[in-house]
Amino acid sequence: MTKLLVTGGSGFIGCNFIEYMLKTYPNYEVINLDLLTYAGCLENNGAVQDYPQYRFIHGDIRDRAFIFELFEKEQFDWVVNFAAESHVDRSIEDPSSFLTTNVLGTQVLMDACRCYGVKRFHQVSTDEVYGDLLLEDDTLFTEMFPLKASSPYSASKASADLLALSYWRTFKLPITISRCSNNYGPFQFPEKLIPLMILKAMKNEKLPVYGTGQNIRDWLHVWDHCQAIDFILHKGRIGEVYNVGGNNEYSNLTIVKLILDELGKPYELIEFVKDRPGHDLRYAIDSSKIKYELGWEPLYTFEDALRSTISWYVDKFN
Repeated sequence: MTKLLVTGGSGFIGCNFIEYMLKTYPNYEVINLDLLTYAGCLENNGAVQDYPQYRFIHGDIRDRAFIFELFEKEQFDWVVNFAAESHVDRSIEDPSSFLTTNVLGTQVLMDACRCYGVKRFHQVSTDEVYGDLLLEDDTLFTEMFPLKASSPYSASKASADLLALSYWRTFKLPITISRCSNNYGPFQFPEKLIPLMILKAMKNEKLPVYGTGQNIRDWLHVWDHCQAIDFILHKGRIGEVYNVGGNNEYSNLTIVKLILDELGKPYELIEFVKDRPGHDLRYAIDSSKIKYELGWEPLYTFEDALRSTISWYVDKFN
C-alpha cells in the first residue's frame, strides 16, 4: 500500500486533492498534515473523514523536530507539499510568514525526505514565479521561461522551486514540481477573486476590482489540477517541472461580470479600487509538456465549471 503525506491538506487545493486520490486509489493510505491556519479547516475534509485509509495530523512543516519524528514513525512513500501561504495581498502586508513557511518549511520537508528515503517529493508551485506578460502579447509561459517573481509570495514560491531543483541536482532527492494557473472550485477561501465576488454579490455588497480590471489570468478547475498532479506522481520524470494550465484566459473584470450575470445581479455593484502594488498584468500557461509526455488535458469546460462553482457557494452560504 502506498503511503502518501499531503501537507496543507485542509486548504483549498489540498482537500480536493485528498478526496480525488482516495476516490481514485482506494488502496492508498493518505495522511493529511495541516497547521489549520485561517485558510484551512477540518470541515473541508468532511467528504473523506470516515475513510479508513485517511488520517489527519495537526502540525507545522517548519517544526524540524516534529517533522523528523513524524517521518521516522510513518515511513512515507510520497510527499505532496501544498502547505503554503498563498495570498499576494497578505504577502505584501507581511512577507515574513511567506518566507518561513514557503521556503524554510519546504527545506525541512525535503531534509526529512532525504533522511527517511521518501520515493517522491512533489512541490506544488504556481505560474506566478514567471512574473507576468504583456496584455497584448500572445506569449505563453513554458517550463524554460525565466523566473521573475513580482511579489513576496511568488518570490517565496520561486525560491522553494529552486531549492527543490538543487536538492535533486546535489542530493538526488527524487523531486517533481508543478506550476499551475489560477485554480477555482469548491472550498476556496473567500479572499480569492471568484469566491470573494460570489459572496459579496450574494449580499448585494460592492465588488472591489483592482485598477481597471483588465489584468488577465488563466483559470484551471481544481480537480483538473488534482489529476495533473496524479499523472506527474505516477508517470512524470524525476527532476522535472510541469506547467499545468486551463487554457482559459479571462480578465478579472470579465470574471466578475460572469459571476454577476449568473447570479442576476447588476454591474453597478462593481467598484474599481486602487490597484495592487506590483500587480501582474497577464498569466498564460503552455501545458504542452504535460500533455505530450503524460497525456494530461483539462476535462472541465470553464463556463460549466464556473456555473457549478457559483452554485456550490450559493448552496453553502445561503
